[in-house]
Amino acid sequence: MYTVGIDLIEIARIEKSVKSRRFVERVFSEKEIALFSSKSNSAESMAGNWAAKEAFSKALGTGVRDFSLNEVSVLRDGLGAPYLELTGNAEKIADKLGLEFSVSITHTSQLAQAVCIGYRKSDQQKG
Repeated sequence: MYTVGIDLIEIARIEKSVKSRRFVERVFSEKEIALFSSKSNSAESMAGNWAAKEAFSKALGTGVRDFSLNEVSVLRDGLGAPYLELTGNAEKIADKLGLEFSVSITHTSQLAQAVCIGYRKSDQQKG
């Protein structure tokens, strides 16, 4: 089984929203906040992470319901590729459904977009 979610956000909207510390703490995990502080283009990264969280909620099939956005960390591996780290209720829901997720993010100077694909752990092994 595969599921897909996609989201598109204006970077300026996120840039305005992150001026509120309350918004930042409600949406982003401590690991993400540390990641943003190390980047010169943090507004683009924050918008990309927002889009990835929204895409995840759509691929999960629930929307942002029964979990907090800061339970979905969008981090980067050693090559800069994004991946999801789930905690709390987000992790419990994904585990209950037997889903793992792959995410891709892109942005221009004005827009950020993410696609998230959910797949059953057994589907990945089939190739």
